Amino acid sequence: MRHKVKRKKLNMQRDHRKALLRNLATSIILFENVKTTSAKAKQVRPIVERLITKAKTKDTVTAIRQIERVVFDDKAGKKLIEVLKDRYKDRPGGYTRIIKLGHRAGDAAEMVQIQLV
Repeated sequence: MRHKVKRKKLNMQRDHRKALLRNLATSIILFENVKTTSAKAKQVRPIVERLITKAKTKDTVTAIRQIERVVFDDKAGKKLIEVLKDRYKDRPGGYTRIIKLGHRAGDAAEMVQIQLV
């Protein structure tokens, strides 16, 4: 039974999965457009949404500290505070979009493009 099981394990151990998702979130913030598998995109979407919301709602010092706990690059935190905070100030949520691209040739995994709106 899978009562209250919210996340998929992505066939990885916890530390590996956590590092992968943090890395992917950092890439989405920096490049605003990343090609990945469908399962990974669905897992990383709430992380990115939460980071943008923190950048919008908290005061800058608190937001920077909370964001830097998640993202790996200082440039990503800086971009959240300086650029994305102003871009999404009137938007209540839904900062990311997932576009299906088809299947990967090697293993037929469903590929998607996750991007900031």
